[in-house]
Amino acid sequence: MTIVVIITAILIIIVASQLLKIAELRAKSKGELIYEVSEKAGKTQGTLLLTFLFVLMGFFFWQMYSWYGLRLPDSASVHGESIDFLSDVTYMIITPVFILTHIVLLWFCYKYAYSSKRKALFFSHSYKLEVIWTITPALVLTVLILMGLTSWNQIMTPVPSETDHVLIELTGQQFTWTARYAGDDKKLGRSHVTLIEGVNATGVDAKDENAKDDKLVKGEFHLPVGVPVQFVFRSLDAIHSAYLPHFRAQMNCVPGITTQFNFTPTITTEEMKAKTGNEEFNYVLLCNKICGAAHYNMQMDVIVESQEDYDKWLAEQKTFVE
Repeated sequence: MTIVVIITAILIIIVASQLLKIAELRAKSKGELIYEVSEKAGKTQGTLLLTFLFVLMGFFFWQMYSWYGLRLPDSASVHGESIDFLSDVTYMIITPVFILTHIVLLWFCYKYAYSSKRKALFFSHSYKLEVIWTITPALVLTVLILMGLTSWNQIMTPVPSETDHVLIELTGQQFTWTARYAGDDKKLGRSHVTLIEGVNATGVDAKDENAKDDKLVKGEFHLPVGVPVQFVFRSLDAIHSAYLPHFRAQMNCVPGITTQFNFTPTITTEEMKAKTGNEEFNYVLLCNKICGAAHYNMQMDVIVESQEDYDKWLAEQKTFVE
């Protein structure tokens, strides 16, 4: 069926091109200038573009009405609030600009369609206009970029060692995630792909003293609410991308190097279930790079809970070397 559809599409294109050639030959036989736009054609095109304006605006507002409520819920991290604010500001700027520019563009196509009774005004340039349409977007973009850099610096600056925080390493591998928590020493032990063997699927160095009290978990990992979390990312094969949409965080996992970011969770899983009215809700870690055939299945649940519940859960996890 796929082959039939492709062949049909190709035949339609060939037939359409041949019909256009026939129309050109017919026009030439009548002495018509086929590449010269007639007044009638210009008016027709202008009317079609004006009609398209109403269709485009209708489709745009329908999309806003239909899809706006399907956005992500409120951010569950401190820096995510500033990202959401930046996103809202950006939409408040570009939405009216999008609407206005398209109205002007398509209205002009209709109003100033070719007419033999009207001569176009030759207008080479205007320094005043050039300054306005160069400086205005530049100023707006500068403000938006500075706001974005503030959030970026906030999540990329490592949590100071003297600050109470959770240290987690997330390792991506086709098609699964493994979380490794630093032990009581607050340090992650050495790891390397050359050490992968048997049950040691992530290559943690069992001889490293800092690795012996590390805790590896699969399926889901837990975070305490209100406590900074420092993440370190690795990949054992392809490039993956650790994406935590509800926390407004994402970072590439690159083989051979480590990457990192941090954030502070602000809403527990149970609180978010109440906010969304969805008892099935759960935070999730996704891979946001198409890393292979089972890419869609590469995810891990994230549980945000109180410090007490987090400490209880962590105490139940086994250390790397017992």
